[in-house]
Amino acid sequence: MRQFFQPVLPKPKRWPELQSQLSPAVRAIALTTLAVSCCVIGMKQLGWLQSLELRLYDRMVRYKADGDVDPRLLIVAITEADIRTLQRVTPSDETLAQALDLLMQHDPTVVGLDLHRDVPQEPGSDALERSLDAASLIAITKLGNDDSDRVPPPPAVAPDRVGFSDLLVDEDGVVRRNLLFGSTTDGSTYPSFSLLLAMRYLAQQNIHASPSAENAEWMQLGEAVFRPLESNSGAYQQLDARGYQVLMAYRSRDRMARMVTLTQVLNQQVNPEWVRNKIVLVGTTAPSGKDLFYTPYSAGEQITHQMPGVIIHAQMVSQLLVAALEGRGLIWFWTDWQEGLWVLGWTALSGAIAWGVRHPLILGLCSAGVLAGLAGASFSLYLAGGWVPVMAPAIASVMAFGAVVSYRAQQAQRQQQMVMTLLGQNTSPEIANALWQSRDRLLQSGKLPGQRLMATMLFTDIKGFSGIAEQLPPEALLEWLNEYLEAMTQEIQRHQGIVNKFTGDGLLAVFGVPVPRLTPEAVVTDAYRAVSCALAMGKRLQQLNQDWARRDLFDIQMRVGIFTGPVVVGSLGGKARMEYGVIGDAVNTASRLESCVKERQVDLCRILIAEDTLGLLGDRFLVESWGPMALAGKQHPTQVYRVIDHAALTAETPLPSVL
Repeated sequence: MRQFFQPVLPKPKRWPELQSQLSPAVRAIALTTLAVSCCVIGMKQLGWLQSLELRLYDRMVRYKADGDVDPRLLIVAITEADIRTLQRVTPSDETLAQALDLLMQHDPTVVGLDLHRDVPQEPGSDALERSLDAASLIAITKLGNDDSDRVPPPPAVAPDRVGFSDLLVDEDGVVRRNLLFGSTTDGSTYPSFSLLLAMRYLAQQNIHASPSAENAEWMQLGEAVFRPLESNSGAYQQLDARGYQVLMAYRSRDRMARMVTLTQVLNQQVNPEWVRNKIVLVGTTAPSGKDLFYTPYSAGEQITHQMPGVIIHAQMVSQLLVAALEGRGLIWFWTDWQEGLWVLGWTALSGAIAWGVRHPLILGLCSAGVLAGLAGASFSLYLAGGWVPVMAPAIASVMAFGAVVSYRAQQAQRQQQMVMTLLGQNTSPEIANALWQSRDRLLQSGKLPGQRLMATMLFTDIKGFSGIAEQLPPEALLEWLNEYLEAMTQEIQRHQGIVNKFTGDGLLAVFGVPVPRLTPEAVVTDAYRAVSCALAMGKRLQQLNQDWARRDLFDIQMRVGIFTGPVVVGSLGGKARMEYGVIGDAVNTASRLESCVKERQVDLCRILIAEDTLGLLGDRFLVESWGPMALAGKQHPTQVYRVIDHAALTAETPLPSVL
């Protein structure tokens, strides 16, 4: 078979074309990232995310817990069993003095008494007074909210051996912060109970508190600089940061230090090595003592939801020792601008993925992967001692996914409306689907860019339409004409063509657009469909005439011109009005074939094709040669053929493959 054309292959993309395609994506992702990030950062600054961030922080604390004991500490617990043995709600001064004396015999570095003894608990107040006079004993006081709430220390204890036992409780009732220094209403400043115990122990290691070289108002122990919390540190917003506060780093939930009971001490059942050179804390763990607090571990507990105050103080002491001696245990935070970049980065990543991934399942997996990656990165930073926002970037990521997907959906709807405006609603489902799948390649800057391709044009017209129009009222004429055009359009759609335009009583249909045909077989298929469509139009017209005859309407005849050749297709017009244009000499030739020798109407539907199209079709149709004809506007005669019907197919004459 002769080759009448050369397939138009897509050219390699150049940088301006790639830039024009990338610009909408970059612009959409950038705007989404900025808008969503600003919104979420604003929510964070207002404190709306604080409770969520604190819950996630608690979960990370539970996951990180070391689970080992601090060998430098010993806790002497006053349990419910001890209370039943002593037959007292609190130990008497005599019992407490006896326990302290037994502990002092084993040379502890320091003993911290987490019991208030501002009022004598007879008998034995004199004995307790002598025990409290030991240089290695630290007692407690309570600063309270005001003077009426304050509990003074035991009178026998020197002021430099007194620390406050007040614990800072967040709005949700959880202890997450360690107050190292606190002040009373009269302006007096006191160290905390845990800080005094730690400093006594560190003094034995020749480590003393000093101003930090980074900031003279910050305390330094060894190499550890204790940077105080500010009102917006970490997830906190508008925090009451008075005093000198640091974030607690809990060691473990259950066994953070060796623990013995008061009865064991009194019965001398404690190994002296457990006491020697250790920090010993004495306090109540009995629930009836009501010295219990919620901690980050509480949400994960099923039975014991609260932690005794003496164990919390031990946690604080252990954190101070780990920071000063091991260089870890302190939690750092980012500045506001660093947190902003953190949120911005995750938002941009989510927006880029949402733009690039279209499959819903893959997009869902990617969004889950981003959130999992965020959780993993945040927890890894926490293991390295950093507390960074988790909920803020998580919410921003979800919002970015939703915003970009919504934008793409809106854009897709707008593009679909644009495509349907350009091409009309007169395409077959197959063509419409192919067009929609290729929309990103076809649509640029709100237009269908011009492209050169091979297509088959089909022109139709009604013979003697002017005379019919004179005999019918305009309303009846329009209704009758719409009935005819609807029937013809259905046949075009069924044969996978596109109705490009209506010209009064005629129309132009195109086979082979808007998706380029890149193989000779595809162009042959388009030509075959066009001619088959014309034959089907003739049969449909016969049915219409029969129906119109029963309704006393006109019988009509129609002419069809078909030609296959190169054309340029794309958007015509401006923003106010655009249409899908098909331009080229092939279009003119098809129109001239339809209108040539109009008086030679040999059948109901006259179908004329040129030699170019016949060369593609081969022997698939029965044709009648009309010889060379001079078509209007053509310098050379065109060999014209009238299509009669489908040829009887044989094994040597296969049908064109369906695209």
